[in-house]
Amino acid sequence: MIYPSIDTLLTIVDSKYKLVHVAAKRAKEMLANNHRQMKEEDYKSKKEIGRSLEELEKGLLKVVE
Repeated sequence: MIYPSIDTLLTIVDSKYKLVHVAAKRAKEMLANNHRQMKEEDYKSKKEIGRSLEELEKGLLKVVE
């Protein structure tokens, strides 16, 4: 099972396309700056794309129109 669920993420972001864009942009920032908003052991995902989705679900990222 994928974590976090796309159903819960779509309650935060209104479009699948916007969700992909936000997650990809945050994942690139994580790779470039080596900056994460949670502790390493708090993430369930090992890859940055999954970690960016976890941050979005926890409310650590704000989606600006």
